[in-house]
Amino acid sequence: MKLYVIRHGQTDWNVKEKCQGRTDIELNNTGIKQAQNAKEQLKKYKIDLIICSPLKRTRKTAEIINETINSEIIIDERIIERGYGNLEGKTDEEWKEIVGDNVSIVNYYNLNWNKQNIEPIQDICKRVWEVLDEIKEKYNDKNVLLVTHGGTCRAINAYFNGIGKDGHVQSAKIKNCEIREYEYNK
Repeated sequence: MKLYVIRHGQTDWNVKEKCQGRTDIELNNTGIKQAQNAKEQLKKYKIDLIICSPLKRTRKTAEIINETINSEIIIDERIIERGYGNLEGKTDEEWKEIVGDNVSIVNYYNLNWNKQNIEPIQDICKRVWEVLDEIKEKYNDKNVLLVTHGGTCRAINAYFNGIGKDGHVQSAKIKNCEIREYEYNK
């Protein structure tokens, strides 16, 4: 069983380097083209099921990809983007003014850094890992595509590859519509 993970296509906020979090932003024209390209790339895989976040940018990406796959799309709230609280809508530069130069501080698993109403990394990992465990249990004979977000992709990467020795959920930067492949251990 394989798990394929794709981050949604580009939005205008991606271009402006604004933190989206759970703000429901739509794909821009580039994002639609990226999803169409991903659809072509995914033709070579046998995808049995698509699970996506409820936000518009992931749903639209999933719908475009599904034009070729023609599978069931399940919406799962638990793979929604991490809530970035007061930092949503802020640029990287504005983040640095608020958080300081060590912006990655919000990704340390063992640090309860809950200023600015940011969802703790432990919480996103818990909810995403529950989904990954369920996929393994319920769909162990199927290939599943998750259409999701950058923060969720970090939690997925930590599930399969572990959390850094320093407690940092590794950045695992994923581009818009980049496809990652993971394999569950038997």
